[in-house]
Amino acid sequence: MVKSELYIFDLDETLLNGDSAMLWHQFLVRENIIKDASFLAEDKRLMDLYSQGQLDMQQYLNFCISPLTTMPIKKIEVLVEQFIETDISPRIFPQAKQLIKQLQQQGKVIIIISATVDFLVSKIALSLNINQYLAIDLETNDQCYSPNIKGIATYQYGKVIRLKAWLKAQADLYQTLHFYTDSINDLSLCEYADIVNVVNPCAKLSSKAKQNNWRQLHWIQ
Repeated sequence: MVKSELYIFDLDETLLNGDSAMLWHQFLVRENIIKDASFLAEDKRLMDLYSQGQLDMQQYLNFCISPLTTMPIKKIEVLVEQFIETDISPRIFPQAKQLIKQLQQQGKVIIIISATVDFLVSKIALSLNINQYLAIDLETNDQCYSPNIKGIATYQYGKVIRLKAWLKAQADLYQTLHFYTDSINDLSLCEYADIVNVVNPCAKLSSKAKQNNWRQLHWIQ
């Protein structure tokens, strides 16, 4: 069966006013689960590298998952639900909510592709009534998460690889891929998509958008 359009959204700083991973870490500090006073400063340093397109994703996960490697997955799931209610839902851009609702009413297929870990992205997608998502999958060890990436990370060109695999597994064929993102890390997926919308883009992506005549959207809370 042929469906004409697929709508693909990055998550952080695109649908969400903020970065869900950084907000999660702030939440964990607030809940006294992370007790290291220097954690958030190192988190910011690494995320600055991400913003420049220079982050080593495995190194980042080694750092940010380490406080959770002895916490049962079931407990993390409970914390994530609390986190979404207090820290994520209030930060979803109103324009994103409106667009998602409009697309859903039109019967369009929506997928989120994020370079954030699966246990966050899956629950955030669910809160937006979006059933399809691709995120960084983690290996597990004794019912706890490991920092090790399972398969291919949805990061930079990895997003294209994972999307191609997802498309190949679908019964439907999509003729037009619409993509929304803020980040230069998603340049490969921008170049793969048919129609690109950059949302509050970083300087590097804004420059690319001007060169390629991609539509620039400015969403505010």
